[in-house]
Amino acid sequence: MRIDHHLLPETSLGSQRRLTSLHFGTPGARPKVYIQASLHADELPGMLVAHHLRQQLQQAEQAAAVRGEVVLVPVANPIGLAQRVDHRPMGRFELGSSENFNRHYPDLAAWAWERVGDALDGDAQANVARVRAAVLQALADASACDELQGLRLTLLRLAVDADVVLDLHCDSEAVVHLYSETACWPTLEPLAAWLQAQTVLVADYGAGGQPFDEQLSGLWSQLRARLQQAGRPLPLPQACASATVELRGEADVSHELARHDARAILAYLRELGVLDGDPGPRPPPRCHPTPLAGTEMLRAPHPGVIVFSQAVGAVLQPGEVVAEIIDPLTERSTPLRTAHGGTLYARSRERYAIAGLEVAKVAGRAPIRSGPLLSA
Repeated sequence: MRIDHHLLPETSLGSQRRLTSLHFGTPGARPKVYIQASLHADELPGMLVAHHLRQQLQQAEQAAAVRGEVVLVPVANPIGLAQRVDHRPMGRFELGSSENFNRHYPDLAAWAWERVGDALDGDAQANVARVRAAVLQALADASACDELQGLRLTLLRLAVDADVVLDLHCDSEAVVHLYSETACWPTLEPLAAWLQAQTVLVADYGAGGQPFDEQLSGLWSQLRARLQQAGRPLPLPQACASATVELRGEADVSHELARHDARAILAYLRELGVLDGDPGPRPPPRCHPTPLAGTEMLRAPHPGVIVFSQAVGAVLQPGEVVAEIIDPLTERSTPLRTAHGGTLYARSRERYAIAGLEVAKVAGRAPIRSGPLLSA
């Protein structure tokens, strides 16, 4: 195992943070898988999964069982991890800019198009090599004036040439679920089965906000779109399958769950051929993909106490009550019903709602939303 430390730019005098990456296998070997945890720094289950993955990957490397390359970043956001306000962690948004740590990543497809768009030809594998070399050089040439920009560039430099990228997050209270670009699903389908995900949400590029994982997969889908628009339908594979992996809820931090998830990811790596060994029989999937645009957001129509009547993972019929919002000052009680039905895959940890609070998310089969599909 090789350990690299990447210094981030100083935002303030006398204070400098670093990002640490762990490297297994031979640099440049294929397949390459990049895994990071807790880009939203207050979402901790992924950190514990990374702890267990590290131990297993070290054993695999000692046994000469790493055929590809694995890059593991156990703490993807040292900036947010240090942020606390009134004794509460604040790891989703950078306090200086109010920017989401998982938004505003650069358009890698635009960079690649500018540098090698004219050089792409009928050789699919040569095209992949050209694009990867171009974006690696573009990222090497890019500079950052503060630690937030530096963090984004450093993470992309580590991940941009990977065949598979797993960005480990969690929701408030949730079952295991995945977000991915539609073009990535064939590669990620085994992962969803190994993790026993109960919801998989897919969308074409452009869900909103330019998150980390979408810019990596979008490099390839958007270059293909540019080639089509230019009347040059050249072969360009989906050379990176990236996913946001939501490991249940914020409080689901235990060795039992983390070991389960680490074993699932290791089985997936064996199935990909990154690690030697038989992964064993893949478990049957617990769900089929549904459109991200089919997610129904249930919001509180007025303030009050939230009383849930359904657990996460429940499969709901249209019209079923998910929760009540109770105003003890007026005795008003308002049921929140799902209009379309589907899997209740996430709900709020809060039990007091201000008006408009997002209380629950239900994954339905038919698109019901348009425009930006991701939350702030």
